[in-house]
Amino acid sequence: MDRKKLIKLSGLSLGIAAANIITFSPRLIGLELFGASALETALGITFIFLSGAGFIHSNYKIHTGQEKDDQTNKTRTAEDYIEALNIQRGLKTFEKTVDLLLDQIERLQKKNKTIRDILLQIFSASEMSYKKFDVVIAEVEKIFFMNIRSILNKLDAFDEEDYNFVRKKYEEGAFSQQTMEEKLKIFNEYINFVKAATEDNEQILLKLDKLLLEISGLNSVESGQLDQMAGMIEIDNLIKQAKYYKN
Repeated sequence: MDRKKLIKLSGLSLGIAAANIITFSPRLIGLELFGASALETALGITFIFLSGAGFIHSNYKIHTGQEKDDQTNKTRTAEDYIEALNIQRGLKTFEKTVDLLLDQIERLQKKNKTIRDILLQIFSASEMSYKKFDVVIAEVEKIFFMNIRSILNKLDAFDEEDYNFVRKKYEEGAFSQQTMEEKLKIFNEYINFVKAATEDNEQILLKLDKLLLEISGLNSVESGQLDQMAGMIEIDNLIKQAKYYKN
């Protein structure tokens, strides 16, 4: 258990203990459980119950709250995104798209590994040119998985049962056409967003293909020449656009 949790738990225990001492001490409030009036006994038992319930509830919040913070601050890996996408396979509306996204992740990892392997035949890992290129590839991966994260958020929010219900009732004419069309429009926004983000990732893979084609024909490259490659320029523009959009 970390130090912050121990401090919180210690403070909680001391606080509850102090409250009980004040309540039941003869020199302070002096509430009695036994040998007193029925009302006083009931108040004492109620106070003890509330103290115990408060301790359990606060204890739970301290433990789970820290775990939630850790999950929020945790950096997701490619495996985390793959696992999250596999959970969404049950959505029939996005079944083919989820399969495509999983395939995109696999292709991204393969391309980036190939690019790095080829560059290591030209540069050493300690050279500035390689390090600079490695940073660029990492930024491309970040943009790619940022799209995946946005898609997952939409998939989590998408209610497929309600979507199917609305489509069925729309065909049956159970509700007004305007109401049904507005509801379907909302669902279509989810669907269109996921398609657009998936298309964006395919464009990223295309840019990596162009860059891979360029560097695979090189036997050597002068310092700074990487920045002038058409594929590198496209990727650099992509990164700049993503940062502008994020801001």
